[in-house]
Amino acid sequence: MKAFVRMGKARYVVSLLVIVSVLFAFGLVWASSDAEHGDSSGKGKDLLLRVMNFGVLAGGLFYLLRKPAAKALESRRQGIRDQLDDLETQKQDAERRLAEYREKLSLLDQEVGKIMAEYIRQGEMVKARIIEEAKASAEKLQEQAKKSIEQEFVKAKKQLTAEMADQAVATAEKLIKKNIKHEDQIHIIDEYLTKVVVAQ
Repeated sequence: MKAFVRMGKARYVVSLLVIVSVLFAFGLVWASSDAEHGDSSGKGKDLLLRVMNFGVLAGGLFYLLRKPAAKALESRRQGIRDQLDDLETQKQDAERRLAEYREKLSLLDQEVGKIMAEYIRQGEMVKARIIEEAKASAEKLQEQAKKSIEQEFVKAKKQLTAEMADQAVATAEKLIKKNIKHEDQIHIIDEYLTKVVVAQ
């Protein structure tokens, strides 16, 4: 409101200065025209008509252009106000976003800590799973090795038993050949034949 009062006073002062200037100029011209030759009355009237013509034209222009000029200035003022309001809104938005970004930056360390803790936890889980799988594989390998050893042991035992039996038979054969006499052989053959005949 104060701006409008100031604008009204400024218009009033400018109008007053224009009128005073025109009257002052008219007075100077009138005085200079009287001081010249006696034939100056025609020139004075001509100048007076020109000044009056100018005054009427200036007054008419002022009257006609006063409202459009005021509207143009008010429109410009309103445009500047709108721009200032828009800039103020943008400034507040920028300050709000800046505060959000600062808050996010302060929380970023916590987020990094959480992410690192999660990765460490996942790494520990993978490590435990790998160790479990390795233990299971080791137990499986031990079981397979134990079965292989047992099979080899059974096989070696059978082979050893067979070898011992063969060797016992060979040793018994040698002993029999060495200790048996011809009469013993005949007696064994007769016993055998008797058993075969009885069995039939």
